[in-house]
Amino acid sequence: MTVSVRIPEELSARVPAEQRGPGLDRDAVRLLVSRGTDVRHRDFAQLPGELRAGDLLVVNTSPTLAAAVDGRIGHARVVVHFSTRGDDGRWAVELRDPDGRGTTRPRTGGPEGTVVVLPGGVRLVWEEPLAGGGARLWWVRVTGDVPALLRGHGRPIRYSYTERDQPLSVYQTVFALPYADGAGSAEMPSAARPFTARLVAELVSRGVQFAPITLHTGVASAESHEPPYPERFEVPEASARLINAARAGGGRVVAVGTTAVRAVESAAGRDGVVRAASGWTDLVVTPERGVRVVDGLLTGLHEPEASHLLMLEAIAGTEAITSTYAEALGHFYLWHEFGDVHLILPTKSGHAARCSGNAW
Repeated sequence: MTVSVRIPEELSARVPAEQRGPGLDRDAVRLLVSRGTDVRHRDFAQLPGELRAGDLLVVNTSPTLAAAVDGRIGHARVVVHFSTRGDDGRWAVELRDPDGRGTTRPRTGGPEGTVVVLPGGVRLVWEEPLAGGGARLWWVRVTGDVPALLRGHGRPIRYSYTERDQPLSVYQTVFALPYADGAGSAEMPSAARPFTARLVAELVSRGVQFAPITLHTGVASAESHEPPYPERFEVPEASARLINAARAGGGRVVAVGTTAVRAVESAAGRDGVVRAASGWTDLVVTPERGVRVVDGLLTGLHEPEASHLLMLEAIAGTEAITSTYAEALGHFYLWHEFGDVHLILPTKSGHAARCSGNAW
């Protein structure tokens, strides 16, 4: 990783913005706006002023699941994080140990044949590691109804930097839609969290369009960051047309979150045209691969070990991200899913050079 910074513990956002003071809403976070190495400091409520008529925001409609469930291996207490449902009915899961403080600590998955008993008579049998997931994520065979289990006994995945458990509603974005099969994301598509219905209405009134896509995110590694593994996605025909029309009309395509980048770039051909697509994507956006469609990105602030930073460098360039993160640290921006956000825009009007690690 070329961006090398250390994030002080006090810059972790421990509670959602709306819980930090009376009268605050989700949009009460700061907005770092960067064009190359040029940086400006804004409030998120000022986002409409940073966009223009004809721009298009690509948003992820995946809802957040209550993906953490308490269970047992024999007499030992464990926590299971449900990550991804496979086409064969199996689930990729992460096994964790409770730490006595309401969060968890790492635990090696497996071995093959391990049985975990969960509430409601649900049982998991460990079968094999998830390819690319190391020893952390395993495919398990399930006996029982997982969506019902999560609805009745699950809670949102919580990491140690947060202050307390939160209701599932705190982890849902304004764009989240229910899926009949109970599908969703193990972790919140958090870049969209600061949006409110009021702010969306203002953006629409200014001529900014929205293109919904779906990418169901799996469980990230909080301790040792790994490359993204395959995730289920869908780019509908209507959204593909909106994206192509915005580009043809000179508008900027701004992805809301790294999940939106992964989905759209997975649906783009070498010609830069987005076509309706669905299924699994194993795309990893790197500076070497570059981007074909996305002009900008609205995202949270990522830890220096996170693989997502490669995507940011692919969009903005390494020098720009290094400079921007130094600004964020110097101005005490908050990190993680309840923290502040970063809007990356091109340095010039129009579209960036495509598929180049030094696009801007």
